[in-house]
Amino acid sequence: MVTCRDDPCGFVCIIITYCAVLYADYVVVNWLIIPSSMSSSLWGAFHALIFNTIVLCLTVAHFRAVLSDPGIVPLPTAAIDFSDVRTGQPMKSRIDRVSGQSWTVCQKCEAYRPPRAHHCRICRRCVRKMDHHCPWINNCVGEFNQKYFIQFLFYVGMASLYSIIVLIIAWSGECPSCKDMDEKNARIAHSIVLVVISLLFGLFVAAIGCDQISAIFEDETLVEQVKNRGHQRTATQRTKMDLLREVFGNGPMWYWMIPCRSTQYRRFIPPSFNV
Repeated sequence: MVTCRDDPCGFVCIIITYCAVLYADYVVVNWLIIPSSMSSSLWGAFHALIFNTIVLCLTVAHFRAVLSDPGIVPLPTAAIDFSDVRTGQPMKSRIDRVSGQSWTVCQKCEAYRPPRAHHCRICRRCVRKMDHHCPWINNCVGEFNQKYFIQFLFYVGMASLYSIIVLIIAWSGECPSCKDMDEKNARIAHSIVLVVISLLFGLFVAAIGCDQISAIFEDETLVEQVKNRGHQRTATQRTKMDLLREVFGNGPMWYWMIPCRSTQYRRFIPPSFNV
């Protein structure tokens, strides 16, 4: 299911993201690798290939995070009587006799939702295991696209780190084409902007990535952390590896960071309640 929210903030954040990525690629190749002594050896081609491979993986992971279904709970196909909800009266959860799970009613969607599903005010729908709505992907981070979101964070961090490494290598060597003062000043200006962008984005995604991994290990989304604040929570009995595999799939660990679908999405099965 392809999704794209009509959120102006989300579109602006996506434009900023790709402008920063394309600018970083432009500076690394045209102002760091080509003018330096690396261009006369295979090291220049090697660094350009590695950096552009990271950019490609970043782009694919971002597109998947943006366009993938985060786990939207379908609206009921038949009319359901939610008069109790509309009048403000509490409505008890109902047990699905197939899965044995306790389903609740979303007062905004007026639909039954499975456990750990929450309503997003921007998407205006309930999302399974919703963590938060991220403007940088203009989509919710939920059960089905959290892997792509973490991959996107990982590759942004890798691109930020690698661009600084290339910058250090380029400036530590000779620059045969930097004899012209104007060209040298332009190279300095581009390098400074690249460092600022790399540090800002690198530290930003590192902080969010740590929060994501911590939430996975605690088996508690950001929404659940806010709702359960001040309440004692039950510790999960699953291992950290089991929790990671629930997000990234059952393949080998090296396969987790490849931005492609490694697990099949679970088909949404409408609840079947006891009458």
